[in-house]
Amino acid sequence: MPWWGVASALLANVLYSTGFVLEKRALAALPALSTRQPARVVRHLLSSPLWLGGSLALAAGFAAQLAVYRTLPIAAAQGIFVSGLVLLLLLSSVVLGERTSGRERQSIAAILVALVLVVASLRGDDARAVARTAPPTTLLMIAVPSLAAGLLLYRSAERRARRRHRLPTAGVPYGVAVGLLYGVSSLAIKGVSGLLTTHHLAAVAGQLFRSPYPYLLLFTGVTGLVLSQTALQRCRASVIVPVCTTVTCVFTVACGTVAFGEPLPADPLRLALRLGGTAVAVAVLLALPRHDTPAPEPSAGIPELSHEAR
Repeated sequence: MPWWGVASALLANVLYSTGFVLEKRALAALPALSTRQPARVVRHLLSSPLWLGGSLALAAGFAAQLAVYRTLPIAAAQGIFVSGLVLLLLLSSVVLGERTSGRERQSIAAILVALVLVVASLRGDDARAVARTAPPTTLLMIAVPSLAAGLLLYRSAERRARRRHRLPTAGVPYGVAVGLLYGVSSLAIKGVSGLLTTHHLAAVAGQLFRSPYPYLLLFTGVTGLVLSQTALQRCRASVIVPVCTTVTCVFTVACGTVAFGEPLPADPLRLALRLGGTAVAVAVLLALPRHDTPAPEPSAGIPELSHEAR
């Protein structure tokens, strides 16, 4: 049983959740960000020490994720990554003061079930089934349309958000759009992890830069930074991050298993456990509300008593 891979995945969850919460806290003190001014967004972000601290936590989570992909199959790794939503929701409530709805609390329980199912599907010989690289043509045929869909969805959400007399969005469209970008990024991380070795570093570097992985990481990293931070400033982290994580998980499992050709468990019970964990993750996404409920306004026609009249 590759327990150290599971431990690395859980460590990545802690780092990612901490990083997102620190960034959200920092964003509250920054001027309003706009995707139309990406250079201004980056300049404001880099001026915040708290945001930089959150980014360092995310970078450490990225390093832990590289270790995970060298040990666990894609489907198993993503199932464990989803469990980080529990910590994220708890931190959002305690640190950011974001109130979670009953439906979101139910999602926490469902995510714990998904974690148990996926971990139960693992076995010691899973490490031998871990693929290292994907055919570039197959990878690009998956990545390019997915990136285009994510950008179009984000643009559509921006347009709808600017309409007057519209309920404030809870951030689900933003989360789905960014999740598609980070799903492609996750496939690139998986590819990079397969190429990194401790021997023949010059040859490894040449092979890496001849592959599409670093260029996909660069595009999704820069674009995802601007889009995710703009969305995170506008919407609750307890909605944006779970939706983004769930979409990333489902996308990576579905497309990554095809692109990298990793076999699912042959044993019917283990297969049912792993697919069941993924199905629960999808149910979490569907259970989240699409809009925030606006705060009730004071009742009209009932004048407030003055201090003297009380």
